[in-house]
Amino acid sequence: MEYCQELASPGWFQPTLSVLIIIGILVSYLPQHLRIISLRSSFGISPYFILLGTTSGTSAFANILTFPKTAQDVSCCQEISGLACFSGMLGVFQVGMQWLCFFSILLLFVIYFPRATSPTDPSSPVSSAPIGPTYRTALVIAAICILHAVITVIISAAFAIRRPEALSAWANFLGILSAILASVQYFPQIYTTLLLRRVGSLSIPMMCIQTPGSLIWAASLAAREGIQGWSVWGVLLVTASLQGTLLVMAIYFEYFGPSSKQKDGQDGPDETSNGNAPGLDVSGEEPRHVLSEETPLLHTT
Repeated sequence: MEYCQELASPGWFQPTLSVLIIIGILVSYLPQHLRIISLRSSFGISPYFILLGTTSGTSAFANILTFPKTAQDVSCCQEISGLACFSGMLGVFQVGMQWLCFFSILLLFVIYFPRATSPTDPSSPVSSAPIGPTYRTALVIAAICILHAVITVIISAAFAIRRPEALSAWANFLGILSAILASVQYFPQIYTTLLLRRVGSLSIPMMCIQTPGSLIWAASLAAREGIQGWSVWGVLLVTASLQGTLLVMAIYFEYFGPSSKQKDGQDGPDETSNGNAPGLDVSGEEPRHVLSEETPLLHTT
């Protein structure tokens, strides 16, 4: 096949760039994994951000697996060398690595979800309505993500076995679904960060790496898949712009916002605390309006 002959001589630049992107994806997610583990809390991370990100990643991974060009690459592996076959499959490995890393965030989010004594305000003797997402919400979201992945695999396998001619349309649907989910993925997190006015367990180094990295990755996939693979790489352009917005907010709240000044001790003792440490009353107890890692998410006064 003429197409297989093209894969047999991949050159060195494109495979090298693709391998570096795979390594970059892993390295970019490690700060977020380590931050949640070191803090032993996923406070400040929106569960709906996790839901949309995981389902978007699953759809994108299924998209490239069912994409007709991927099937051609796999079939060519019988005619070309192992190194050339590996080079041809690097696009799949990139999307797969991204999905695996974000799914790891889902697991860490559930494991280290902050649980207070009560799902409502723990400082209130009589609580009647939940203030924010609870641990049960985190478990439900994890179950939805796993169910979505299972259903996607079953439908993809059914198309591949019984209706292979419809795989292209199914792949494009998954790509569009992934793009839609990714387009709204960062809105819940932007809202949560804006409401809390603090970074929480979000990793700024992760976003600093991923925002420009997504643009490079999109360019690499566009060069590999061409314009017909817009559903594969287009989603990265959308997420890069939204993640850049979240990054600007996170940097402001972490280094320039009111909470950063309190951490640096620039404001001195709080006059409302009668000379005691800021945020504490005379008895040394934390008042209701102070956010902590034990406070349910989206706590407001």
